[in-house]
Amino acid sequence: MEYEITGDNLQLVTISLKAGETVYAEAGVMNHMSDNITMQARSRGGIMKGLKRMVTGESFFITEFTASMGDGYVAFGGNVPGTIEAIPISAEKDFLTQRDAFLCAEAGVDMDIAFTKKLGAGFFGGEGFILQKHSGQGTLFVHACGDFVIKDLKPNEILKVDTGSVVGFDSTVQYDITRAGGIKTAIFGGEGLFLATLKGPGKVIIQSMSLANLACALRPFLPTGTSGGSGLSVGGLLGK
Repeated sequence: MEYEITGDNLQLVTISLKAGETVYAEAGVMNHMSDNITMQARSRGGIMKGLKRMVTGESFFITEFTASMGDGYVAFGGNVPGTIEAIPISAEKDFLTQRDAFLCAEAGVDMDIAFTKKLGAGFFGGEGFILQKHSGQGTLFVHACGDFVIKDLKPNEILKVDTGSVVGFDSTVQYDITRAGGIKTAIFGGEGLFLATLKGPGKVIIQSMSLANLACALRPFLPTGTSGGSGLSVGGLLGK
């Protein structure tokens, strides 16, 4: 399987498949494909795996794309402005991601759920108790809002991150939370009460803007639904 990631902040990944090769993706993320690609919606892994996916914000059904009658290609993109990253998955190391980061993967990659090991991380971390766990063999593609910063942490190296900005990390990385400074700093510093702490070794992916922060930034500019509101309207922009 070969792939190409194109674009800047509205990226697509185009995957080239040989005859008989299959990739699967979250429902609704396919952008375009060649005529010889066949699609099939399946509850991949059975009912229990489907229910687990729903818990992590994905759909019950997964769509499989298979090249038939020769080589083909299929392109996928996220539903918000953001970045796509290809992550090799092997039997030696799983990869954990935020709940809705999965975009697509080779057929040999298995997606399951993982619970945060620390009670504090579950209550106060931006990703709650449940993360997505990707294992097996193949290439995983993740998508999240904003641009990506990738860190390769050395053994015992610690990185502190805004809790909502962690996209994913190797299973070798220890994940917990810590208080953001003193009480005054935590309340008035604008960074929230807690930070995620990630301890190496392993790879960590951070996003420059979370979907929650994007929604907060756009909220003042959204239409209010009332004629007397401050929201924008097409008529107002065009002078009627």
